[in-house]
Amino acid sequence: MPSSLNILTLCTGNVARSVMLAFMLQTIGEANGVRWQLRSAGTHVIEGSAISPRTLRALQSLDELGEHHYGAHRSHQVNEDDVAWADIVLASEANHVNYVRRHFPLHAYKAVSLHQFVLDAALDESFEDTRDEVSSREPDPACDVRDPAGGDAATYIACAQELWELAQAFAVLLEDD
Repeated sequence: MPSSLNILTLCTGNVARSVMLAFMLQTIGEANGVRWQLRSAGTHVIEGSAISPRTLRALQSLDELGEHHYGAHRSHQVNEDDVAWADIVLASEANHVNYVRRHFPLHAYKAVSLHQFVLDAALDESFEDTRDEVSSREPDPACDVRDPAGGDAATYIACAQELWELAQAFAVLLEDD
């Protein structure tokens, strides 16, 4: 597992999926003794928004996450500095990958759908080679993590559980690197 990795998690509004994933990856990294640096952002953000109560409840429903200061999060519009800083941009949807490709073409090779990365990652390649291979493919909308916005508490919890499983799989794929 790379002990030093800059990870940008990306969704639409940066108040649900990308936030949940960032806290999950932080937890996994700390549990494995690695110091991943994490940022989260969105493609269409109202800057400075807090996470919703449903997002908070979804995060708190996962006992494995332990204690975090969830209330400190404020939404952030993805920018050039974010994608330049990142070693990988883990997107929630194919549309987010395409957004990075359109707006930040020099860093397009860093953008992958989290689910597609987990499905398509080669077990015998380095992190960089795997990222580059997966990012060279057309992003598959079938791999989207559905946006819980507008859903009830159960929808947010289901989204959090899906992200938690994907985050753990992502970490396992990096173990041998």
